[in-house]
Amino acid sequence: MRFMMLMIPKGYETAAPDAVQDLDVARVEAMMAYNKALQDAGVLVALDGLHPPSMGARVSFAGGTPTVTGGPFAEAKEVLGGYWMIRVASKEEAVAWATRCPAADNEVIEVRQVQELEDFSPDVRKAAAGLDEMGSPAGSRQG
Repeated sequence: MRFMMLMIPKGYETAAPDAVQDLDVARVEAMMAYNKALQDAGVLVALDGLHPPSMGARVSFAGGTPTVTGGPFAEAKEVLGGYWMIRVASKEEAVAWATRCPAADNEVIEVRQVQELEDFSPDVRKAAAGLDEMGSPAGSRQG
C-alpha cells in the first residue's frame, strides 16, 4: 500500500513568495537522516518540498468554467509544505514512520492512503485502463 505523509507547517499559508525557510543545519541534518532511514528501509517512493501558496495558483470549476486564482489564498487555514510517498504494509506502519519524523513544534503530518485501482469495482478499473502507465515510474501505482 502507498501512503502520503503530508507536511502541514503552521504559518506557511501566509508566507511571502520570496520567503526562505529559516532552517538551521542541525534541523536539515536531522530531516536528511530521517529521509535516509525511509530510503534504507526500502519504503520511500518519493519526497518533495513545496514553495509557499503565494507562488501558486488554484483552478476552480464552478459551473464547468475554469477560473484561475493566484496565491496567497485568503481562505486557507492549512497548506502543504511538502510530502513523502511511502510504500508500507499498513496504515499503522505509515503512522509509525510519521511519528519518527523530526518535525518542528509548528508542523503536523497528515497520513493518507493512496487510492489504488484495485480499490475500485471492475467497471471503474476497465474505464481507467492505462492509468498505471500514466505519469509515474514503472510499477509505482501498483499496490
